[in-house]
Amino acid sequence: MNLIRNYRNWRRYRDTVTELNRLSNRELTDLGISRGEIPFVARKSA
Repeated sequence: MNLIRNYRNWRRYRDTVTELNRLSNRELTDLGISRGEIPFVARKSA
């Protein structure tokens, strides 16, 4: 089951990165996130 859980976590990470990358710099700033922090924020959400 670890394989399934790992895959789901990876998909959640990729989906979060994709969604955050679609936001403008202004929208990211409003959320308190810089472009460089996107991978870190996505890892925390997964």
